[in-house]
Amino acid sequence: MKFFLTVIGLVLVVEGLPYFAFPEKMQEIMAQIQEMEPSQLRIMGFISMIIGLVICYLVQKTSLFQ
Repeated sequence: MKFFLTVIGLVLVVEGLPYFAFPEKMQEIMAQIQEMEPSQLRIMGFISMIIGLVICYLVQKTSLFQ
């Protein structure tokens, strides 16, 4: 549970960093996202999940990051 909460905390830090560092640019990006088709957003979300799963797998199951 401690590891899980640490990961959630780190995700929030990484997600919040662009909004803190570049708030005006993030507003521009959000305006562009509102104009995108839902299918494009779904594809982007799916690709992000796959990349995240691959990274998790590589870190846990291989010796690449030791």
